[in-house]
Amino acid sequence: MADLTSRCAILARSEPVAGTAPVASGWVCVEQRGAWPRSVDDHPDPKIRALHARAAEAGWKLLLIRRPGRTEPGPTRVLLADTSPAAPRLTTLTIDGPDGLAAIVPGRTVGDDYPGGVLLVCTHGRRDRCCALDGRALAAAVRSIGEPDVWECSHLGGHRFAPTALVLPTGYLYGRIDVAGAVAAGKAAGLGEVELGRCRGRSAWSPAGQVAELAVRELTGLRDAAALTVAPGDGPEVLVTAGDGTRWSVPVRRTTGPARPASCGTDPTPVTSWHAGTPVRLH
Repeated sequence: MADLTSRCAILARSEPVAGTAPVASGWVCVEQRGAWPRSVDDHPDPKIRALHARAAEAGWKLLLIRRPGRTEPGPTRVLLADTSPAAPRLTTLTIDGPDGLAAIVPGRTVGDDYPGGVLLVCTHGRRDRCCALDGRALAAAVRSIGEPDVWECSHLGGHRFAPTALVLPTGYLYGRIDVAGAVAAGKAAGLGEVELGRCRGRSAWSPAGQVAELAVRELTGLRDAAALTVAPGDGPEVLVTAGDGTRWSVPVRRTTGPARPASCGTDPTPVTSWHAGTPVRLH
């Protein structure tokens, strides 16, 4: 039996999760019920590879998704999430087969509005065993409750924070999340709100912007996902603005910690973390 203490998620327990969300302006999620390859951009289906390239060109990310547990065959479901902070939107469409993927242009193709929000839990075992073990257990547990709407998904990044999850349409990511936290995050996304517990950040912002936004939310208690905008930049000061014009200057810094594996079985590398100081309200 493998030594579970060597798993990357256990070795990284002291690492902060804030500021670790991947950066993307939107997400295109394609249902694939069978096994997933290790890397989506190296998918054996050329239509998936082509969609991945179109998504990257638009600043979006492509995920493969499936329902937890055994699923019956049927039409392929596609979720399209424009996670623009001002007006996030989640839509869906159904295609009869791989040929339908060719017509999807991330950022331009729009399907039917998808009610509420969805929770996507990384279960990509070919990328990392922590996601296989922790992610699948979380997805199954959330599904057994029946709410929120949950899917398994391919690599979200940050194996060492497993179980990891993404909520749409708001585009917030979470790490080391438990069942209660996952349910709260999924329900919040459906209401256009943010659940702060175990939040890695919003994929719309840079890593520095992610920690700055979360610091302002912690200070103010603001939950409305549309309440804050973040100015571009990587510090040392990040400007965060509320809808009523209130502004905060948030000091941020990046530190490098001891080397550890970013994924199970990989060589240790120095870990970079982002930290936010106390936001200063500007007059």
